[in-house]
Amino acid sequence: MKLGIVGLPNVGKSTLFNAITNAGAQSANYPFCTIEPNVGVVAVPDKRLDKLAEMYEPEKYTPATIEFVDIAGLVKGASKGEGLGNKFLSNIREVDAIVHVVRCFVNDDIIHVEGSIDPARDIETINLELILSDMEILDRRIDKTRKMLKADKKYQEELDFFLRVREALDAGKSARSVECTEEEKELLATVSLLTNKPIIYAANMSEDDFKNGVENNSGYQAVKKIAEEEHAAVLPICAEIEAEISGMDWEEKELFLADMGLEESGLDRLINACYSLLGLISYLTAGKPEVRAWTITKGTKAPQAAGKIHTDFERGFIRAEVISFDDLMACGTMAAAKEKGLVRSEGKDYVMQDGDIVLFRFNV
Repeated sequence: MKLGIVGLPNVGKSTLFNAITNAGAQSANYPFCTIEPNVGVVAVPDKRLDKLAEMYEPEKYTPATIEFVDIAGLVKGASKGEGLGNKFLSNIREVDAIVHVVRCFVNDDIIHVEGSIDPARDIETINLELILSDMEILDRRIDKTRKMLKADKKYQEELDFFLRVREALDAGKSARSVECTEEEKELLATVSLLTNKPIIYAANMSEDDFKNGVENNSGYQAVKKIAEEEHAAVLPICAEIEAEISGMDWEEKELFLADMGLEESGLDRLINACYSLLGLISYLTAGKPEVRAWTITKGTKAPQAAGKIHTDFERGFIRAEVISFDDLMACGTMAAAKEKGLVRSEGKDYVMQDGDIVLFRFNV
C-alpha cells in the first residue's frame, strides 16, 4: 500500500512524515522544502503478530508494511505547472490513497503560505488544482466516448455518466462526491482521476487542542464537514505529538499517550483508517521459521490469498487450514486447538477473514 502525504507548504506535512517514518526528511519553515518526494516504509503495528511471535519464537518476524510518500507542497496554479505543480500531480497519480494534511493549529512562528489559518480554504486550494487536472483527463475520455457512440448507441449511458461527473467537477466538487451505482464506480475507475482516489483528511492540531478536546477546534469541525460531503475520512492528528514520541521506546510511548488521554498513536490510527478506507484486512501465517502478516482486500478468497505468498500456492491450491486468532489464543497451542476441532479445512470458495491464521496446502 502506497500513501501520498499532500498539503500546502508549512502545514506540518513533512514534520508528520518524519515522525511516522523516522526517515529524516528535510523540514523547514519555508515553501518547497520538499522537492523530490521522500519515501518511508513503515511496519504496520499488529499486536496479534506480537502474540504469535511470543508463542512460536520464530527465526523471522515480518509485519505488513505501508509506504508513505511525502509529496511536494502545492500552490495555486499547480495544474498549469506553477511551483512544482506538474511534479506534484505525477507523484500523486502513483499512490493508492491520499493523506491530505490540513493545518488547524495556530502558531505565529510558523508562516502560513496564505497568511492566515483557514482549513476550508486550504482544502479548496488543493482540491481545485486536482479538479482542473481531472477536467483535462475526463474531457479526453468524453471525446473518445462520443466517437464510439457514433458507431454504437450502447455508449450513450457511459457518455451520460461521464457528463454527470464533469458537471460535478465544474461545480468544484471531487469525482468521489458523485453518487454512483456499483457499475458506475467500476466505469469511473477506468479513468485515472485524482479526485476519485480515496482520501483521508489529517487535521493537524496542536498539543493543547488534544488536551482540551479536538471537537472544540473550529478548524477540525470545518474539515469534518467537507469530508462528510466528499465521502472521505477525517483524522485528528498532532504532528508535534508524533514527533515527540517517535524517538521513545515502547513503554515511554505508552505512558506519554496515556497522559494525553490517547489509546493509540497517530500513526496507528492513521494506518487503521487507511485499511478501513481501502477495504483491507490482514491474514497471518505462523511457525518456527517465520510469523508474518499478509495484506489482502476484504472479500478475497483463499486461493487468491495464497497467491500473495507465491503464485504456485494459488495455481496448485488444494485447501486452507484455518483458525481464527482469538480461537488460537483461547486454546494456547495449535495442538490444543486441533483437539477441540477449531482448525477448519476450507476450500476454494472460502472468503478470508481478518485475523485468520492459515496454512495453505497446495500441489504443483
